[in-house]
Amino acid sequence: MRTHTMVPALMLLGALSFTATCSPASSASSDTATVSTLTGSSRASSPVRGVDPSKIKGLRIVSDNSESGSCPFATSYPDVPGAQAMTVAMKKYVQQRLATFRSATCEDGQDGGEGGELNISHRFLVASGDVLGVRLTTEDHSAAGSGLSARTYWYDGGAGAYRTALGLVADGSRGAFLDALKARLKGREGVDAAYLDDVFSDADSRAAALDDMAFTADGGLRVAFDRGDVGVPAAGAFTVTLPRKTVTPWLSSFGKRAQHQTVRPSPSLELGAGHTPAPSVTTHTDSGRDRTNCKRVRCIALTFDDGPAAPETRTLLTYLARYHARATFFTVGQNVAAHPGLVRAEAKAGHEVGNHSWNHPDLTRLTRRQIVSQLSRTSAAIKAATGKAPTLFRPPYGAINQTVRNATTLSPVLWDVDTEDWKYRDSDKVARTVINKAGRNDVVLMHDIHRTSVAAVPR
Repeated sequence: MRTHTMVPALMLLGALSFTATCSPASSASSDTATVSTLTGSSRASSPVRGVDPSKIKGLRIVSDNSESGSCPFATSYPDVPGAQAMTVAMKKYVQQRLATFRSATCEDGQDGGEGGELNISHRFLVASGDVLGVRLTTEDHSAAGSGLSARTYWYDGGAGAYRTALGLVADGSRGAFLDALKARLKGREGVDAAYLDDVFSDADSRAAALDDMAFTADGGLRVAFDRGDVGVPAAGAFTVTLPRKTVTPWLSSFGKRAQHQTVRPSPSLELGAGHTPAPSVTTHTDSGRDRTNCKRVRCIALTFDDGPAAPETRTLLTYLARYHARATFFTVGQNVAAHPGLVRAEAKAGHEVGNHSWNHPDLTRLTRRQIVSQLSRTSAAIKAATGKAPTLFRPPYGAINQTVRNATTLSPVLWDVDTEDWKYRDSDKVARTVINKAGRNDVVLMHDIHRTSVAAVPR
């Protein structure tokens, strides 16, 4: 049980928010390819144009997080109407990585292991016209080496088909494309020419190595290689950026459309979805009349982590309004970016909106600079959505140390009662846990990304 003093209220109040996840990044416009070596999490700084996910109609972020320090994982990937085949491919990858992690790290696949952490986050590369591109970045601290890897997924709305990264390059041009990559990689420190030839000559190895490609803002093609893909692991990860006029003749018809939609995005994404969920958010306005004095009456604080989620958070807001209850939402930045309307609805209804980091990593594993980025990006997103910056944060997994405390002015909030609803997807069990265990002024931990947790609230 983790405990922390929290201002008691019959469910605290708050406000949700969002800003565009990424702003357009500049890239070299000269006609020379660039090769760089990446280590750690520096891959996040890429010359790739950003996308505002809140503009994607019917977007749903599929999240699955634990709140256990001995079985820490957080995964997310987008589900976009019309791109079902691509969603299936991402889901398969995420579920395989999560199953492997839980089997190796968590006792009986549930809880009790030590030493590892799995985090899979997403970023939109392009969502325009009939082209959708997503990068999944995986950090697996239970794996050998850095545990950092990334892969891109592409959807061709014109053909109604999922494409791998290699699908950006025409079949007849792959030889020239591979020769260009090898020419720019050979001679780099840590790259073995013979090994590189072997990797590119074998179809399976080639597909595995060339699984992360994206267009830069000026139309160049950025090809990223994970640590150990084309060189000795100690050399780190490598990136080659081929300039636009060099790579364009080698692109497939889909690759050229993806390039065009990246450089000159269309106003909307049209993938031919038969049905797009309604984006409307049920709104409830705080009357401001609640004068509950928790020194005189018995109160508990209900807190909900990892959202917002559609449609779960929208349903939860309706339940809370029905019982005139206020809660605290500790929101994840990448989800705030996708659903700023839900965050605004939380704030308008009188709920508290707190910061739960950008993509739910164990903050104690990060540098001070990385901690600041995780929290400041999320606070900015919350303020953009609600007009008010948060004052509270909940460290993922309850993991906090002096480095984390010194990196922020936000007040940390942990919990007294853990429903373990991330582990037991059982509404009855969640409800009984809160009813039986919560005492006066206790802080209760739940998650609004789980339908079963939301369904437990009315009881």
